[in-house]
Amino acid sequence: MPKLPDISSISKIRTGQDPYLDAWFLHFMIENNIEHLVNPKVNASAEQLRFMVDLKEDQVFAPCTDWMFDNLLKSKMTRELRKEYLETWKRVVSLIHAYSGEPFIRKKILSLCKHLFKKALHSPFMIPSRLLKRMLDIFLSQNALQDPYQSIKKDYNRRALEFMNSPVFFRFISSCPDSTMGCERIQDLRWELDLLELRRFFCISTWSDIWKQEDFNPNTALVEKEISRHWDGFDAVMTGLFGPDNVYGYKILYLPDSAGGIMFDLKIIQALIRQGHKVVLALKEGFYYEYPTLWDVDSDPVLGSALREAKQVQQSQISKKDFLKKQRENRLLVISDGTRERMNLYRTNITFARAWKESDLVIAKGNGNYRRFINNSFLFTRDILAFFRDAQGEVHFRFKKRSSEVRKFIEAEILQKAQEIKNSMLSARIKGQRVLFYSAIIGSIPGQTKVAIEVINQFVSYMRERMDQTFIVNPAEHFEQGMDGDDLMYMWEMVQRSGFIDVWRFQSVSDIEKSFEIMGRKVPPIWAGKDATFSTGCTKEMHIALEIQKKYPEMQIIGPSPEKFFRRREYGLGKFFDAVIEEAPGNG
Repeated sequence: MPKLPDISSISKIRTGQDPYLDAWFLHFMIENNIEHLVNPKVNASAEQLRFMVDLKEDQVFAPCTDWMFDNLLKSKMTRELRKEYLETWKRVVSLIHAYSGEPFIRKKILSLCKHLFKKALHSPFMIPSRLLKRMLDIFLSQNALQDPYQSIKKDYNRRALEFMNSPVFFRFISSCPDSTMGCERIQDLRWELDLLELRRFFCISTWSDIWKQEDFNPNTALVEKEISRHWDGFDAVMTGLFGPDNVYGYKILYLPDSAGGIMFDLKIIQALIRQGHKVVLALKEGFYYEYPTLWDVDSDPVLGSALREAKQVQQSQISKKDFLKKQRENRLLVISDGTRERMNLYRTNITFARAWKESDLVIAKGNGNYRRFINNSFLFTRDILAFFRDAQGEVHFRFKKRSSEVRKFIEAEILQKAQEIKNSMLSARIKGQRVLFYSAIIGSIPGQTKVAIEVINQFVSYMRERMDQTFIVNPAEHFEQGMDGDDLMYMWEMVQRSGFIDVWRFQSVSDIEKSFEIMGRKVPPIWAGKDATFSTGCTKEMHIALEIQKKYPEMQIIGPSPEKFFRRREYGLGKFFDAVIEEAPGNG
């Protein structure tokens, strides 16, 4: 096999340059079952990943650290990689012995997992955490278990709550600092106190002895040691984000890592909410050792009581419009990240991706999250604050700034842009003009977005020359760099529901043919027979158009018949192009 190139970091890999590297990477993706095209129902698309990672068109992404990827790329079983595999194996074996009932079932599971483990050792393509996920699936399904750690997590949360009600906790959180705080403004003094409280909550939320030991009662010296911890960069980063000069209310996505610890995470969240911020708490979809899950909120009275004021979002594919509405109405949302493993952005659900996209900051707790976000050379679309306590008891805290090439369109900007378009429509109506809205393919044909915009613009120019006293709204003229499909659909829905549209025209086959005729070109094969029904974005707009027509019966709908649109499903996450037509039952 040809020698693969040396890659210093995953983020430097580009497709289309080395066929052997492209083949290896595709094999790597398939072996780890994270390739979207092979399994689109469970793996995130490139568009969904771009909500979270700054990915260029020809760039690949792997959910692991750079050193892990380097070892897997070279098929090199280093001592560190072997250690990772062995730790994975020990975790699974321990779980199987502890929770498998019948000896026959236990032996069968061990034997099957051993086959997978030997295959990984012989040909190291599998990320150890993906290998762990595969073996956990076998263990759970063969034992018909949902969450073997359910009672353990309840004990952790109970012990954490008991500690919170102890004098030790009061001394830890409420004791005054040795030095007197000096300040020139009351706001500075208030922030100094907030910062001190946050530092202590961040620290105590990683102190696992509290919930892993029954009746944990540390001595004064140990408490003082924890209280006096100072982490490099903590004060500067937190002051830059939340300090007295910042009047902006952040939207924060919070990723916990353990039952017990989550009780103190909620103290951090309460402090942030008190300072005027909003938080989305992302729990696991199902069993992953001590990690809290969405169903723990219902099954554990301690956690359920702590989250009684929070709003649970059960949908795994919530729309941008509905998510923003819930976030406006609630200071704290609780969602599932869609995974049952160490953080893997390929396996997160659409709701999590939207929560990430709408956030300003991601707070990621635990060594697993730290490795995935900090020890990975990719830049992400949001600022990330990651922290964890290592085996030696040291707390690590790092801040990773979002990519400078990523622009976030906040809701207020989108609302303003929508209002400007609505104002222009209203102005046209006041002048006696009829308002025509043109829905057309923009990105439904992969790789043809520029051509699609040219097609739309040519036809709109043609209509403007032929139609008198008609104000035509052309979506292609209102695109801004950085706006994705979610932003655009959200904006256009506000425009479309304004009641200012007299004629809603959907692109037809003849429209496209006319556009190419005007351009002096033949219709390319990829465009032959295409019309607005090929776009799931236009399909969503047809649903809206029919709703609006019921409210404003005088509005005309022109173009392909509505029935032709309804073969298609929701437009997907951040996509300009189409989702697949669903097969009707019985069609094979």
